[in-house]
Amino acid sequence: MGKTLGYMLTWTTYGTWLQGDERRCVRDGKILPGNKGLAQANALSQVQHSVKLSRMQRERVREAIIEEAALRGQNVYPLAVKATHVHIVAENTRLPISNMVAYYKKAGRLALKAVGHTGKVWTRGYDKRFCFDQASLRRRIEYAQSQNPA
Repeated sequence: MGKTLGYMLTWTTYGTWLQGDERRCVRDGKILPGNKGLAQANALSQVQHSVKLSRMQRERVREAIIEEAALRGQNVYPLAVKATHVHIVAENTRLPISNMVAYYKKAGRLALKAVGHTGKVWTRGYDKRFCFDQASLRRRIEYAQSQNPA
């Protein structure tokens, strides 16, 4: 395995992609199949309504993450902020990935709080996909770019 060039991170907004979802979910790097009972149990345990970001909110989150990346010295390739999730492809950095995700989630949450959002924004956790060569990095970049509206 070569040097880690970068990674793609994905995290979801609160309540929009529960464990057991028919679209499948990732846990510990494994793709899990849908499970209606598990999805229903998770939906019942929610402490608030699911969060779907408006266009204005998505732009605020995007700006906040870009600012945070600059502050942390991390080069971000594409960043796709969708109504229900975020994809970011970034260069590898000396800081732990978990720290970077925490910084980005916090920046997004604070940006939304500044425009009146209250309550949870993000689900716990995130997915990471490593890029060990230029081809895998390019595929991740192309995927994230495809998630941005033209």
